[in-house]
Amino acid sequence: MSKTLIQKVDTAIKLLKTAEQQAKNKPQKMVKVPTPSWNTICGGCDGVEYNALIDNNLVEVSYSGGKDSDVILHLARMAGIKHIAIHHRTSIDPPGTLQHCISNNAVIINPKETFFQIMERKGFPTRRARFCCEILKEYKVLDTAVQGIRTSESRKRAEIYKEPQICRIYGNKKNRVEVFLPILDWTDDDIKEFIKQENIQCHKLYYDDKGNFCPEHRLGCICCPLQSTRKLKEDFEKHPSFVKAYIRHGKVWFDSHSNTSSHANSGIFTRFSYTMYSATPMRNTHANTAILLLANLQNHCLKNILR
Repeated sequence: MSKTLIQKVDTAIKLLKTAEQQAKNKPQKMVKVPTPSWNTICGGCDGVEYNALIDNNLVEVSYSGGKDSDVILHLARMAGIKHIAIHHRTSIDPPGTLQHCISNNAVIINPKETFFQIMERKGFPTRRARFCCEILKEYKVLDTAVQGIRTSESRKRAEIYKEPQICRIYGNKKNRVEVFLPILDWTDDDIKEFIKQENIQCHKLYYDDKGNFCPEHRLGCICCPLQSTRKLKEDFEKHPSFVKAYIRHGKVWFDSHSNTSSHANSGIFTRFSYTMYSATPMRNTHANTAILLLANLQNHCLKNILR
C-alpha cells in the first residue's frame, strides 16, 4: 500500500472512531425497520415482510453494495467500531445486489413503495425530478451514519461536500443525521489499490468476463435517469422485462394525467423514446402523443430491442 494511501486509511479510521463516539451519545432506543423475506432476497416475490430492531447507538454504514460501500464497510471493520451495514432496497437494484449485501451481513430495508408504484403516482423520473431517490434511498434510519461519498466522483459533489463531517436533514429537523465521509478525498486509484491490497470481493458487476476488476463499472439503479443515453440503451437491452414494466406502469400515469406534458417533454421519457426508436429525441411530444406511444411500443418497437 502506498504511503499516501496509508495516511488516508489512518485518517479514515480516526474519523470512524469519532463517529462511534458520536453514536454512543445519541438517544438510547431501538429502531424498527421492515425487511424482506429470504425468498424475496433470492428473487421471489412472496410479499412477506418482517420487522428488525436496530440499536440507535450503532454507527450506520450506508451500504449500497457498490465498491465505495465495500471500502467503507471494510474500514469500519478495521477500525473495530460498533456498526451495522444497512442497505436501502429500491426494487430496481441490479441483479445480484441483494445477495451481495447479505453476504456482507447488511440489513436490507424494504421500501414503503416499489419504484413502479411510485411511477404510477408521480410519472417518469428525470435528472431534475429524482423523486425516486428521495423516496427509495434518502431517508433516516439511525442518528449516526457513514457514507462512501467521494469528491472525485463528480464536479457537483466536489462543490457540495467540503468537510468529512456534515449534518443531513431528511424532510424535517426531527430527521437529522450526523454523517461521516471517511473516503471523501479518495481517488479512483486509491479505491482500486485498497480493494486489491485488502482482497475485497466486490459485486460481480465490477468484474469482466476474465475476472478482472473494473472500477469504472457503475452499480446503480436499473435505467437511472442520471446515466448517459448510451448507458440507458444498454440497460434497456439487458433488462427487457424492466422495459415492459416501464411501459405498462408509465402508461398508468399518462392515462391519469392526459393534460400534463412536463414529463413527456423532457428527462428520461425523451431519452427512453430516443433509445427505443434510435431517432431524434421527441422533445416536443405532448402527453396525448405519449399515451399513443406507450400503447404501441410493445407491438411496434419492442420486438427490435427485446429480440
